[in-house]
Amino acid sequence: MSRIGKLPIEIPEQVKANVDGQTVHVKGPLGELSRVVHRVIEVKTDGNVITVHPRDETKFARSLHGLSRSLLKNMVVGVSEGFSKELEIVGVGYKAEQAGDGMKFSVGFWHPINYNPPDGIKVEVTSPTTLIVKGIDKELVGQVAAVIRGFRPPEPYKGKGIRYKGERVRRKVAKTVGIGM
Repeated sequence: MSRIGKLPIEIPEQVKANVDGQTVHVKGPLGELSRVVHRVIEVKTDGNVITVHPRDETKFARSLHGLSRSLLKNMVVGVSEGFSKELEIVGVGYKAEQAGDGMKFSVGFWHPINYNPPDGIKVEVTSPTTLIVKGIDKELVGQVAAVIRGFRPPEPYKGKGIRYKGERVRRKVAKTVGIGM
């Protein structure tokens, strides 16, 4: 049995959880999320606790046990506290700015990159070289941060590009021309 899957999920006071068949609805002060759990997993609520159990002991059910519990826990944390990822822009002339509902990135191309985040995601520009991606869905926050990082990933020679806060970029030594003889 999964060590993570066995742990109960505590529901805070301001969060309401409802299980309707295989669909789990979670509503909190920041918003509402729902997810359909696979049929080999059984989800029960008892007061302010959600428990997850596999319906049988197949390898497939065991593999989804801990995953389902983690996804439900992320839903509860998301609607009560929210998630965020911070990105840094490194490079001379590289910057980001708000442009209406979306973002405008100048990261070394001849044209700016315009990006509109999906619904439920908020991107804040705290300075021209730092931005924060916020939302209640952990998967969507990570995906949007990865898309933004993909506009100009950090390169290994000078380290220029868009990176996660605290990400270490392994630097390479540039080739040198040896004049011999």
